[in-house]
Amino acid sequence: MKAVQIHQHGGPEVLKYEEVADPICGSGDVLVQLKAASINHLDLWVRQGIPGWKVSLPLTPGCDGAGVVAGKGELIKDLNVGDKVLVIPNVSCGNCEYCVNGDDNLCPEYGIVGETCNGCDAEMIALPRRNIIPIPKGLTYEEAAAIPLVFMTAWHMLVTKAQVKPEQFVLVLAAGSGVGSAAIQIAKLHGAKVIATAGNDAKLEKAKGLGADFLINHYKEPISEMVKQYTENRGVDVVVEHVGKATWEESLKSLAKGGKIVTCGATTGSEVSINLNYIFYKHQQIIGSTMSTRGELFEILNFVRQKKLKPVIDKEFMLKEVADAHRYVAEGKQFGKVILTI
Repeated sequence: MKAVQIHQHGGPEVLKYEEVADPICGSGDVLVQLKAASINHLDLWVRQGIPGWKVSLPLTPGCDGAGVVAGKGELIKDLNVGDKVLVIPNVSCGNCEYCVNGDDNLCPEYGIVGETCNGCDAEMIALPRRNIIPIPKGLTYEEAAAIPLVFMTAWHMLVTKAQVKPEQFVLVLAAGSGVGSAAIQIAKLHGAKVIATAGNDAKLEKAKGLGADFLINHYKEPISEMVKQYTENRGVDVVVEHVGKATWEESLKSLAKGGKIVTCGATTGSEVSINLNYIFYKHQQIIGSTMSTRGELFEILNFVRQKKLKPVIDKEFMLKEVADAHRYVAEGKQFGKVILTI
Protein backbone atom coordinates (compact mmCIF):
# COMPACT_ATOMS: atom_id res chain seq x y z
CA MET A 1 0.00 0.00 0.00
CA LYS A 2 0.95 3.67 -0.26
CA ALA A 3 1.62 5.64 2.93
CA VAL A 4 3.36 8.75 4.18
CA GLN A 5 6.49 7.93 6.18
CA ILE A 6 8.80 9.98 8.38
CA HIS A 7 12.31 8.50 8.45
CA GLN A 8 13.93 11.50 10.12
CA HIS A 9 12.69 14.67 11.79
CA GLY A 10 12.70 17.94 9.90
CA GLY A 11 10.67 20.15 7.57
CA PRO A 12 7.85 19.08 5.25
CA GLU A 13 10.44 17.66 2.85
CA VAL A 14 11.02 14.67 5.18
CA LEU A 15 7.48 13.42 4.50
CA LYS A 16 7.89 10.56 2.03
CA TYR A 17 4.97 9.14 0.03
CA GLU A 18 6.06 5.57 -0.58
CA GLU A 19 5.18 1.91 -0.80
CA VAL A 20 5.03 0.08 2.55
CA ALA A 21 3.80 -3.30 3.73
CA ASP A 22 0.07 -3.70 4.38
CA PRO A 23 -0.80 -3.55 8.10
CA ILE A 24 -1.38 -6.83 9.92
CA CYS A 25 -4.88 -7.25 11.35
CA GLY A 26 -4.87 -9.07 14.69
CA SER A 27 -7.71 -11.10 16.16
CA GLY A 28 -9.14 -8.07 17.98
CA ASP A 29 -8.36 -5.53 15.28
CA VAL A 30 -10.25 -3.84 12.48
CA LEU A 31 -8.62 -3.19 9.11
CA VAL A 32 -9.78 0.09 7.59
CA GLN A 33 -9.35 1.20 4.00
CA LEU A 34 -8.91 4.92 4.57
CA LYS A 35 -10.69 7.46 2.37
CA ALA A 36 -9.71 10.68 4.16
CA ALA A 37 -7.39 11.94 6.89
CA SER A 38 -6.95 15.38 8.42
CA ILE A 39 -3.96 17.47 9.44
CA ASN A 40 -3.47 18.54 13.06
CA HIS A 41 -0.71 20.61 14.62
CA LEU A 42 0.40 17.43 16.38
CA ASP A 43 1.33 16.02 12.96
CA LEU A 44 3.67 18.98 12.44
CA TRP A 45 5.26 18.51 15.86
CA VAL A 46 5.75 14.78 15.29
CA ARG A 47 7.41 15.54 11.95
CA GLN A 48 9.64 18.24 13.44
CA GLY A 49 10.49 16.25 16.56
CA ILE A 50 9.14 16.90 20.04
CA PRO A 51 11.80 17.92 22.60
CA GLY A 52 12.04 15.32 25.34
CA TRP A 53 9.74 12.91 23.51
CA LYS A 54 11.23 10.06 21.50
CA VAL A 55 9.19 8.93 18.53
CA SER A 56 9.97 5.57 16.99
CA LEU A 57 10.89 6.00 13.31
CA PRO A 58 9.95 5.33 10.58
CA LEU A 59 6.42 6.44 11.41
CA THR A 60 3.25 7.15 9.46
CA PRO A 61 1.68 10.35 10.89
CA GLY A 62 -1.99 11.28 11.00
CA CYS A 63 -4.25 11.28 14.07
CA ASP A 64 -7.63 11.43 12.32
CA GLY A 65 -9.00 9.23 9.57
CA ALA A 66 -12.18 7.78 8.09
CA GLY A 67 -12.90 4.99 5.65
CA VAL A 68 -14.51 1.57 5.23
CA VAL A 69 -13.94 -1.72 7.04
CA ALA A 70 -11.77 -3.85 4.74
CA GLY A 71 -11.19 -6.74 7.13
CA LYS A 72 -11.49 -7.77 10.76
CA GLY A 73 -10.10 -10.19 13.29
CA GLU A 74 -12.05 -13.29 14.30
CA LEU A 75 -13.06 -11.69 17.63
CA ILE A 76 -14.87 -8.80 15.96
CA LYS A 77 -18.61 -9.51 15.72
CA ASP A 78 -20.29 -6.09 15.58
CA LEU A 79 -18.70 -4.63 12.43
CA ASN A 80 -18.86 -5.87 8.86
CA VAL A 81 -16.71 -5.38 5.77
CA GLY A 82 -17.96 -2.29 3.98
CA ASP A 83 -19.12 -0.43 7.10
CA LYS A 84 -18.20 3.27 7.13
CA VAL A 85 -16.08 4.10 10.16
CA LEU A 86 -13.80 6.72 11.67
CA VAL A 87 -10.73 6.41 13.86
CA ILE A 88 -10.69 7.35 17.53
CA PRO A 89 -7.16 8.74 18.08
CA ASN A 90 -6.78 7.66 21.73
CA VAL A 91 -4.23 4.92 22.39
CA SER A 92 -4.40 3.37 25.88
CA CYS A 93 -3.89 0.05 27.62
CA GLY A 94 -7.58 -0.59 28.32
CA ASN A 95 -6.79 -2.33 31.60
CA CYS A 96 -5.50 0.21 34.16
CA GLU A 97 -7.67 1.93 36.78
CA TYR A 98 -8.04 5.01 34.59
CA CYS A 99 -9.12 3.07 31.51
CA VAL A 100 -11.55 0.94 33.52
CA ASN A 101 -13.08 4.14 34.97
CA GLY A 102 -13.48 5.59 31.48
CA ASP A 103 -10.62 8.09 31.86
CA ASP A 104 -8.50 6.59 29.11
CA ASN A 105 -6.76 9.92 28.42
CA LEU A 106 -5.15 9.58 31.88
CA CYS A 107 -3.74 6.10 31.12
CA PRO A 108 -0.02 5.80 31.98
CA GLU A 109 0.48 4.31 28.51
CA TYR A 110 -1.61 6.99 26.79
CA GLY A 111 -0.68 8.04 23.29
CA ILE A 112 -2.26 9.21 20.07
CA VAL A 113 -2.57 7.45 16.72
CA GLY A 114 0.09 8.87 14.42
CA GLU A 115 2.33 9.72 17.36
CA THR A 116 2.90 6.51 19.31
CA CYS A 117 1.85 4.15 16.51
CA ASN A 118 1.40 4.38 12.75
CA GLY A 119 -1.35 6.79 11.80
CA CYS A 120 -3.93 7.60 9.16
CA ASP A 121 -1.84 9.17 6.38
CA ALA A 122 -2.00 5.89 4.51
CA GLU A 123 -4.26 3.78 2.34
CA MET A 124 -4.95 1.34 5.18
CA ILE A 125 -4.67 1.09 8.95
CA ALA A 126 -5.28 -1.72 11.46
CA LEU A 127 -6.36 -0.73 14.97
CA PRO A 128 -8.03 -2.34 17.99
CA ARG A 129 -11.84 -2.38 17.91
CA ARG A 130 -12.00 0.27 20.65
CA ASN A 131 -10.37 2.73 18.23
CA ILE A 132 -13.07 2.35 15.56
CA ILE A 133 -16.54 3.91 15.56
CA PRO A 134 -19.27 4.04 12.88
CA ILE A 135 -19.59 7.30 10.95
CA PRO A 136 -22.88 9.14 11.64
CA LYS A 137 -25.24 8.96 8.67
CA GLY A 138 -25.05 11.93 6.34
CA LEU A 139 -21.36 12.68 6.91
CA THR A 140 -18.80 12.37 4.15
CA TYR A 141 -15.47 10.69 4.83
CA GLU A 142 -13.83 14.11 4.73
CA GLU A 143 -16.26 15.56 7.28
CA ALA A 144 -15.84 12.56 9.57
CA ALA A 145 -12.04 12.83 9.45
CA ALA A 146 -12.28 16.50 10.45
CA ILE A 147 -14.00 15.78 13.77
CA PRO A 148 -12.20 13.63 16.36
CA LEU A 149 -9.02 15.24 17.66
CA VAL A 150 -10.07 18.91 17.63
CA PHE A 151 -13.63 18.40 18.87
CA MET A 152 -12.50 15.96 21.55
CA THR A 153 -9.86 18.46 22.70
CA ALA A 154 -12.23 21.44 22.75
CA TRP A 155 -15.05 19.47 24.42
CA HIS A 156 -12.82 18.24 27.24
CA MET A 157 -11.47 21.75 27.80
CA LEU A 158 -14.82 23.53 27.90
CA VAL A 159 -17.31 20.95 29.16
CA THR A 160 -15.30 18.60 31.37
CA LYS A 161 -12.58 20.88 32.70
CA ALA A 162 -14.03 24.42 32.64
CA GLN A 163 -17.67 23.26 33.12
CA VAL A 164 -18.88 26.13 30.94
CA LYS A 165 -22.30 27.54 31.81
CA PRO A 166 -24.96 29.62 30.04
CA GLU A 167 -24.24 33.36 29.83
CA GLN A 168 -20.58 32.96 30.77
CA PHE A 169 -18.00 34.77 28.65
CA VAL A 170 -15.58 32.47 26.81
CA LEU A 171 -12.47 33.77 25.04
CA VAL A 172 -11.48 31.53 22.12
CA LEU A 173 -7.98 32.29 20.87
CA ALA A 174 -6.99 31.53 17.26
CA ALA A 175 -10.54 30.89 16.13
CA GLY A 176 -9.31 29.78 12.71
CA SER A 177 -7.59 26.71 14.10
CA GLY A 178 -9.25 23.32 14.33
CA VAL A 179 -9.58 23.56 18.11
CA GLY A 180 -10.73 27.18 17.88
CA SER A 181 -13.47 26.52 15.32
CA ALA A 182 -14.70 23.59 17.41
CA ALA A 183 -14.54 25.56 20.68
CA ILE A 184 -16.75 28.36 19.33
CA GLN A 185 -19.48 25.86 18.50
CA ILE A 186 -19.23 23.95 21.78
CA ALA A 187 -19.32 27.14 23.87
CA LYS A 188 -22.40 28.37 21.98
CA LEU A 189 -24.04 24.96 22.34
CA HIS A 190 -23.81 25.47 26.11
CA GLY A 191 -25.22 28.99 26.00
CA ALA A 192 -22.02 30.94 26.50
CA LYS A 193 -21.07 34.30 24.99
CA VAL A 194 -18.03 33.86 22.77
CA ILE A 195 -15.24 36.35 22.14
CA ALA A 196 -13.14 35.04 19.25
CA THR A 197 -9.74 36.19 18.05
CA ALA A 198 -8.13 35.74 14.63
CA GLY A 199 -5.45 37.38 12.53
CA ASN A 200 -7.52 38.75 9.66
CA ASP A 201 -11.02 39.95 8.88
CA ALA A 202 -11.88 36.98 6.66
CA LYS A 203 -11.28 34.55 9.52
CA LEU A 204 -13.20 36.76 11.94
CA GLU A 205 -16.22 36.72 9.62
CA LYS A 206 -16.10 32.93 9.51
CA ALA A 207 -15.88 32.87 13.31
CA LYS A 208 -18.97 35.07 13.42
CA GLY A 209 -20.68 32.61 11.11
CA LEU A 210 -20.04 29.84 13.67
CA GLY A 211 -21.72 31.92 16.38
CA ALA A 212 -19.02 34.15 17.87
CA ASP A 213 -20.63 37.16 19.56
CA PHE A 214 -17.59 39.44 19.67
CA LEU A 215 -14.50 39.60 17.44
CA ILE A 216 -10.88 40.64 18.01
CA ASN A 217 -8.15 40.97 15.40
CA HIS A 218 -5.26 39.89 17.61
CA TYR A 219 -2.68 41.50 15.31
CA LYS A 220 -4.32 44.91 15.44
CA GLU A 221 -6.13 45.06 18.80
CA PRO A 222 -4.89 44.30 22.36
CA ILE A 223 -6.85 41.23 23.39
CA SER A 224 -7.29 42.07 27.07
CA GLU A 225 -8.38 45.66 26.39
CA MET A 226 -11.01 44.51 23.91
CA VAL A 227 -12.18 41.85 26.36
CA LYS A 228 -12.66 44.49 29.05
CA GLN A 229 -14.63 46.60 26.58
CA TYR A 230 -16.90 43.73 25.56
CA THR A 231 -17.46 42.55 29.16
CA GLU A 232 -17.75 46.00 30.73
CA ASN A 233 -14.46 45.55 32.63
CA ARG A 234 -15.53 42.22 34.09
CA GLY A 235 -13.30 39.84 32.11
CA VAL A 236 -14.04 36.36 30.78
CA ASP A 237 -14.95 33.26 32.73
CA VAL A 238 -13.00 30.88 30.50
CA VAL A 239 -10.03 31.23 28.15
CA VAL A 240 -9.49 28.47 25.59
CA GLU A 241 -5.70 28.74 25.48
CA HIS A 242 -3.75 26.70 22.96
CA VAL A 243 -1.34 29.30 21.60
CA GLY A 244 1.08 29.60 24.52
CA LYS A 245 3.82 32.20 24.85
CA ALA A 246 2.46 34.74 22.33
CA THR A 247 -0.92 35.10 24.06
CA TRP A 248 -0.32 33.96 27.64
CA GLU A 249 -0.02 37.38 29.28
CA GLU A 250 -3.11 38.66 27.46
CA SER A 251 -5.00 35.53 28.49
CA LEU A 252 -4.23 36.17 32.16
CA LYS A 253 -5.18 39.83 31.87
CA SER A 254 -8.49 38.86 30.25
CA LEU A 255 -9.67 36.64 33.12
CA ALA A 256 -12.46 37.66 35.46
CA LYS A 257 -12.32 36.91 39.18
CA GLY A 258 -12.83 33.18 39.55
CA GLY A 259 -12.00 32.69 35.87
CA LYS A 260 -10.31 29.67 34.35
CA ILE A 261 -7.60 29.32 31.72
CA VAL A 262 -7.73 25.86 30.14
CA THR A 263 -4.64 25.05 28.12
CA CYS A 264 -4.15 22.16 25.73
CA GLY A 265 -1.08 23.26 23.80
CA ALA A 266 1.50 25.90 23.05
CA THR A 267 2.00 26.41 19.33
CA THR A 268 4.13 29.55 19.89
CA GLY A 269 6.19 28.26 22.81
CA SER A 270 5.63 26.68 26.23
CA GLU A 271 7.87 28.83 28.44
CA VAL A 272 5.68 31.48 30.12
CA SER A 273 5.74 33.57 33.31
CA ILE A 274 2.96 33.86 35.89
CA ASN A 275 2.33 36.46 38.58
CA LEU A 276 0.92 34.29 41.35
CA ASN A 277 -0.52 37.32 43.14
CA TYR A 278 -3.19 37.61 40.48
CA ILE A 279 -3.98 33.89 40.61
CA PHE A 280 -4.66 33.58 44.33
CA TYR A 281 -6.08 37.07 44.88
CA LYS A 282 -8.58 36.72 42.04
CA HIS A 283 -9.32 33.02 42.75
CA GLN A 284 -8.30 32.11 39.22
CA GLN A 285 -7.46 28.65 37.89
CA ILE A 286 -5.00 27.35 35.31
CA ILE A 287 -6.09 23.94 34.09
CA GLY A 288 -4.25 21.51 31.85
CA SER A 289 -6.13 19.36 29.36
CA THR A 290 -5.15 16.74 26.78
CA MET A 291 -7.63 15.25 24.32
CA SER A 292 -10.75 13.67 25.87
CA THR A 293 -12.05 10.27 26.74
CA ARG A 294 -13.46 7.95 24.08
CA GLY A 295 -16.86 8.32 25.70
CA GLU A 296 -16.87 12.07 25.13
CA LEU A 297 -16.54 11.50 21.38
CA PHE A 298 -19.91 9.68 21.48
CA GLU A 299 -21.44 12.79 23.08
CA ILE A 300 -19.92 14.97 20.40
CA LEU A 301 -21.20 12.77 17.59
CA ASN A 302 -24.72 12.86 19.04
CA PHE A 303 -24.70 16.64 18.57
CA VAL A 304 -23.22 16.24 15.09
CA ARG A 305 -26.16 13.97 14.23
CA GLN A 306 -28.52 16.69 15.47
CA LYS A 307 -26.62 19.24 13.33
CA LYS A 308 -25.82 21.28 16.44
CA LEU A 309 -22.09 20.79 15.85
CA LYS A 310 -20.42 20.58 12.46
CA PRO A 311 -16.94 19.89 11.11
CA VAL A 312 -15.31 22.89 9.45
CA ILE A 313 -13.21 22.10 6.38
CA ASP A 314 -10.97 24.69 4.78
CA LYS A 315 -9.11 22.88 2.01
CA GLU A 316 -8.38 19.41 0.62
CA PHE A 317 -5.10 17.95 -0.63
CA MET A 318 -4.35 14.53 -2.09
CA LEU A 319 -2.37 12.19 0.16
CA LYS A 320 0.72 12.51 -2.02
CA GLU A 321 0.52 16.30 -1.49
CA VAL A 322 0.95 15.93 2.28
CA ALA A 323 4.06 18.16 2.36
CA ASP A 324 2.08 21.02 0.81
CA ALA A 325 -0.69 20.44 3.35
CA HIS A 326 1.81 20.70 6.21
CA ARG A 327 3.17 23.94 4.80
CA TYR A 328 -0.34 25.36 4.45
CA VAL A 329 -1.14 24.63 8.11
CA ALA A 330 2.27 25.84 9.33
CA GLU A 331 1.62 29.19 7.64
CA GLY A 332 -1.72 29.51 9.43
CA LYS A 333 -3.72 29.91 6.24
CA GLN A 334 -6.61 27.66 7.19
CA PHE A 335 -9.89 28.25 8.96
CA GLY A 336 -10.88 24.89 10.41
CA LYS A 337 -9.40 21.64 9.13
CA VAL A 338 -7.20 20.66 6.21
CA ILE A 339 -8.06 17.28 4.70
CA LEU A 340 -6.02 14.64 2.87
CA THR A 341 -8.10 12.67 0.37
CA ILE A 342 -6.98 9.08 -0.11
